Amino acid sequence: MKKRLFTPGPTPVPENVMLRMAAPIIHHRNPEFMEILTRVHADLKYLFRTTQPVVVLSCSGTGGMEATISSIFKQGDKVITINAGKFGERWGELVRVFTGNCVEEKVAWGSAIQPERMAELLKEHPDAKAVCLTHSETSTGTAADIKTLSALIREESDALVLVDGITAVGAHEFHFDDWGVDVCITGSQKGLMMPPGLALVAISERAQDIIKGQSGMPQYYMSLKKALKAHAGDDTPFTPAVSLVIGLDEALQMIKAEGIENIWKRHESLANACRQGCNALGMKLFSNSPSFAVTPVWIPEGVKWSAFNKALKNSNGITVAAGQDEYKDKIFRISHLGFYDELDMLTVIGGIERALKEINFDFEIGAGVSAVQKAFLGN
Repeated sequence: MKKRLFTPGPTPVPENVMLRMAAPIIHHRNPEFMEILTRVHADLKYLFRTTQPVVVLSCSGTGGMEATISSIFKQGDKVITINAGKFGERWGELVRVFTGNCVEEKVAWGSAIQPERMAELLKEHPDAKAVCLTHSETSTGTAADIKTLSALIREESDALVLVDGITAVGAHEFHFDDWGVDVCITGSQKGLMMPPGLALVAISERAQDIIKGQSGMPQYYMSLKKALKAHAGDDTPFTPAVSLVIGLDEALQMIKAEGIENIWKRHESLANACRQGCNALGMKLFSNSPSFAVTPVWIPEGVKWSAFNKALKNSNGITVAAGQDEYKDKIFRISHLGFYDELDMLTVIGGIERALKEINFDFEIGAGVSAVQKAFLGN
């Protein structure tokens, strides 16, 4: 049985990317690799829509988040974090570890922080050094309005704007420079169509100035100061994940060939069709501010997650993501992030129909697939 992955990281890896990574290993300090890394650095600027450096770290997206916090702040610095899910929660955990002064704003899962509340937070904490946001909250399939929030933060304060773009970059419209973002992080195993192992961190001029002058936090490997210094010479401070960087070079060529604006539109189209397919099967959507990267769905009343997931995986070869924390066994999440097309959405909704039928859930057979087809054909 063919295995089909519909999780929001890792996501499917194109064959040509895997083939590039399977080539014989090369040394990371020789001219062949340096040429590849130089091209990757330039193409990452295209992806993030920036003229500023985007450093490549050999770690997961969380490593990029940790490097950001530890490289910018010193003990006692106040940082506002928005917790609307597991990964917004992670911002707060990192701030507490490294500065010990976290103002955590909790938002109901499935919702995004509203500008009015953000304005209040900035007035309540005028001494905040930064605000940590999540563009696409993976655990809830919820998108925040980074453009509006960033503009508000810039207008009302001197706080840095730090963005977890791990499941947003390559799926949602994003303009690092024009929106006034100071740091944005993504991971290789999301919209970049790669295996896990790389974090990509875009850094603004004012964030660079702070990083270069920061000496209050113990650091070594997870240092953006070292990464920026090496980046200036199109190098890395330590041995990079050579094969992954080579694969990233191929993935970025694919992204450029399709065009980033077309990629944003494709993800929006896939997300809308997936949601229509789920609605047609009588399943309720979880988020009230849905992401284009992943669609979370309430498990229908009377359906046990374990039985549904078993039927989906064992009988159809499809893997989706489970709910997290209090939503475990209550929701599941369908990814359309990265290397997916229209036929993939027909496949996953068709597989969900087959799994629901196997566990005797009552629905109109073909309703979901028909809704997806109509969404794509404009009916």
